[in-house]
Amino acid sequence: MGSNLFTSALSGMNAAQAGLATAQHNIANASTPGFSRQEVLVGARAGQQAGAGFIGQGVDVTGVRRIYDQFLNTQVMQEQTQASYLSTYYTAMKQIDNLVADPTAGASPAMQEFFSAMNGVANNPESVPARQTLLGSAQFVVNRFQAIDQRLTDIANGLTSQITSTVNAINTYAQQIATLNGNIKRATASSQTGQLPNDLLDQRDQLINQLNKEINVSVQTQPDGTSSVFIGNGQALVIDERAMSLRPVQSTSDPSKVDIAYQVGTNIIPLQQSSLQAGNLGAYLAFRDQSLEPARNSLGRVALGLAISVNQQSMLGQDLNGFPGGNLFNAAAPRISKGVNNTGTATISAVVTDVSALTTSDYQLRFDGSNYSMVRLSDNTVTNLGATLTPSPTVDGFTVTLASGVMSAGDSFLIRPTANAARDIALSINDPTKIAAAVPIRADAALTNTGTGQISSGTVNAPPPIDVNLQQAVRIVFNNPPTTFSVTGNGTGNPVNVAYMVGSNISYNGWTVQISGAPQAGDVFDVTANTNATGDNRNALLMAGLQIKNLMANGTTSLQGAYGQLVGEVGAKTHELNVTSQAQNNMVDQTVVSQQAVSGVNLDEEAANLLRYQRAYQAAAKAMQIANTMFDALLSLGR
Repeated sequence: MGSNLFTSALSGMNAAQAGLATAQHNIANASTPGFSRQEVLVGARAGQQAGAGFIGQGVDVTGVRRIYDQFLNTQVMQEQTQASYLSTYYTAMKQIDNLVADPTAGASPAMQEFFSAMNGVANNPESVPARQTLLGSAQFVVNRFQAIDQRLTDIANGLTSQITSTVNAINTYAQQIATLNGNIKRATASSQTGQLPNDLLDQRDQLINQLNKEINVSVQTQPDGTSSVFIGNGQALVIDERAMSLRPVQSTSDPSKVDIAYQVGTNIIPLQQSSLQAGNLGAYLAFRDQSLEPARNSLGRVALGLAISVNQQSMLGQDLNGFPGGNLFNAAAPRISKGVNNTGTATISAVVTDVSALTTSDYQLRFDGSNYSMVRLSDNTVTNLGATLTPSPTVDGFTVTLASGVMSAGDSFLIRPTANAARDIALSINDPTKIAAAVPIRADAALTNTGTGQISSGTVNAPPPIDVNLQQAVRIVFNNPPTTFSVTGNGTGNPVNVAYMVGSNISYNGWTVQISGAPQAGDVFDVTANTNATGDNRNALLMAGLQIKNLMANGTTSLQGAYGQLVGEVGAKTHELNVTSQAQNNMVDQTVVSQQAVSGVNLDEEAANLLRYQRAYQAAAKAMQIANTMFDALLSLGR
């Protein structure tokens, strides 16, 4: 009986000591990231049969359990990967928002200054200083477009570095998880009672949580204690003690970008980029493809709209020296990238033919071996182009030409109509006298006319006419009765007996005029070359009027309206991310609180446990002391 008392007391001391050690372990790791509190598991030993019944034999420590809730941990991971995505996306988006919405450094104030200077030329077309001011304002607007585009380029380059760093971090986490899988598997196998290495499990879960912030993962626990980690559409990143890896590779569709590929041994398999939708990596890819590149395209569309519209009107005018107007700006051609896997010999060219029809999307020209198609990548709208590219097809304001060679089945070309426009816009002239403020024709009514007919000042028709036609003097003579008129003079044909309709267009030799009122028989109207027209401001007024003309988005908005649309879209997306990011972070905090309520260390509780186990140890020691006293008493009886 005394022996049983000794054994029982000793087991109680051992159990209390294990409890003290576990409580102290919890306290020491209260601030350790990913640590789950532990508790000692004990069980009563089988009783010893005696005459009066079964006498207890003490207690056994059966294990140390990790207080862990798989459901709550999975929920935390799901919330955290989305929080990382939104926070990273928002941080990146703020850079664009601050750039394009700056009231002083944005492109809108520069365009306003340019058109104000154009109005200055219209007010005083003979003034060389006014023309020089216009060139300065034109250079300023060029500088602003280039500076904003350069900043967007810097963001894109930095993004590539961040994507590479994130991929390296993912690979490092995967390798560490694989190593821990091996340690956990061996530790579990070496335990005769099947106990789990709790601290190693916590370390692995913490690594998985860190990995999950970089890329969305799913985890499956295997019977041997290892965890399998999957990404994307089910690609295995960690299996047992083997870690696969990701690699940044050149995009097959756009050589200027990097895509994420999956590497198994020496095999590199491109991933579907849209499957990487959460975590920091998903945020970087989404920001680049859904916000950064569209913003650059939108900026380029405005720059291209300004350059082409002003150039087209300038070429319809006449400069201070009487020569035909030329381009004021350089307008960039669409950027074309050949598919990396192309096997054909084709070379593609493209040109913008209608500014108003341009979108902010990129496009992909594809050939399936029989037919060509154009895919608008922003919404995957497909335009079937037929079996040949002859004649050159036009899609959304740009025309594509097969310059040389042939496309093979499966070949593709990425076409970005506006991507380079803000980068490549430039001033084409530096001579203020070459600003085409005048119109190269003059329309006059003869002083001898007897009717009330009046002729407009006239405009030159687009596209820019052949100069020789504008130099031909033309006379419009009203017949008797004056319901018809005939055209005489040098030019392309001399129409006779043309029906007269008040205010209708009369187009001839590349120009258009209107005659109103009631001309009489024999009345004459002359259209001649506009010589010595230094004071003519008609074309300058037309160029200045482009500011409020709806040139963009199929004639629904102006140049500054299109830029305002860019600012609005960026601002709305930034605000949306700000709100959703804050809401998601609050959700993470709430989920972590629920998870920590189960797995977290409560120092008050552990302090109470220390006292409880201390008292238990002291009580067991007291029992041992009593057993010792009993033995001493028995021994004394024998003396």
